[in-house]
Amino acid sequence: MLLCGSGLALADLFDPQTWFNVQSWSNPTTWPFIPVPEVATDPVSGTTLGLLPVFLQTNAQHQISSIFAPDINYNTIVGPGGTLRYLSYPSDDTQWFAIAGGAEQDSEHVEVDYATGLTHRRWWSFEGHFLFQHDPTYRFFGLGNNSSFSSQTNYANEEIYGEALFDLNITRQLQFALAVQPRFERIQRGALSSLPFTAELFPTLNGLGGGSVTRGRMFLLYDTRDSIDIPTEGGLLSLFAGGADRSLMSSFSYSEFGFDVRRYQQVTHWLTIAGNLYARYIPANTQVPFWIMSWLGGDGSGESSLLALPLSDSQTWRGFGAGRYIDNDVFVANLEFRMRVYERDIFDTHGILEVAPFIDAGQVFQNVTQNPVSQLHPVGGVGFRGIALPFVVGYVDFGYGPNGAEVFSGVNYPF
Repeated sequence: MLLCGSGLALADLFDPQTWFNVQSWSNPTTWPFIPVPEVATDPVSGTTLGLLPVFLQTNAQHQISSIFAPDINYNTIVGPGGTLRYLSYPSDDTQWFAIAGGAEQDSEHVEVDYATGLTHRRWWSFEGHFLFQHDPTYRFFGLGNNSSFSSQTNYANEEIYGEALFDLNITRQLQFALAVQPRFERIQRGALSSLPFTAELFPTLNGLGGGSVTRGRMFLLYDTRDSIDIPTEGGLLSLFAGGADRSLMSSFSYSEFGFDVRRYQQVTHWLTIAGNLYARYIPANTQVPFWIMSWLGGDGSGESSLLALPLSDSQTWRGFGAGRYIDNDVFVANLEFRMRVYERDIFDTHGILEVAPFIDAGQVFQNVTQNPVSQLHPVGGVGFRGIALPFVVGYVDFGYGPNGAEVFSGVNYPF
């Protein structure tokens, strides 16, 4: 049943009578969609304004089973554009989504993800992911933990990325996983004429010519969370190691290892304390492109796989956007106090408003032997989250860091 209070079926979207026989257009609960004013913000990709009609399909338990959300928008950097989104939640064990969009200033994005075995009830789990993007808004400030904000440059990142992940469920809590991630990268001139092109200010930067890499990774996980999407109890310990080699369809060779630790403690029904520690190391004698190094910055939403493996090299630090600090290694700590301040049934599903003060602290560094907490960059702020149980989280996070206030918005928790 696809609905916005009125209980419309998905096929009814293409029936003209749906749009002319709605009970009353003066009553929003009978509309065939939820008209959401779109205000998406990011320190790197700019501000997006638009209209987002959201069509929700719910099941017999009044839980969202799919979301169709097209939009028409205007972005302050790439101009007018639009996006089609379809997110499906057929069960607690399987999820998938498909997104495609573009904008006037040479910006395109296509992404598809399918995951099954999320609850680890079977002996195996699988996730497949595909991404193509051409994003002309990327920034680069230099390498190292003390890179200067005044050295800001701009480039366009064109990327084709795939992932196949197989998870062996030894028990419901203990898993061993293998992931293969082919990636093709090109660096081009960006859309911001007010900033120099990265290749002009940093002509010797390794990776400006793009390249390809087929990364393999092994994971050992211990997962006791009560929910993958909206956890309130338990934790996750993930140890990983991997790398790439020129003999296996890569432009360069490197190795890496690290860990991801998450903990959730429900103090009361309305307060959950969530914490995260993450570290990634690449041996310093390896010359890798800047786009494969460890990145600190951004909100981190969607950076993990649906199976909660840390597949991205960009980590949550809400003092600026992705790539504010880049080097071989990274360490970051995050702490959130997720407080439920309002709950009610809306549009035939249970909705929650959450306020979440947070603290982020992290740094990048070049050598494995360096102290990972000697020069942390602290950030504080508060997040506002709208939750539709049991799978959906939308957020607006306000962070304050060394360069002032920043605003992030999107879907999913940062960790």
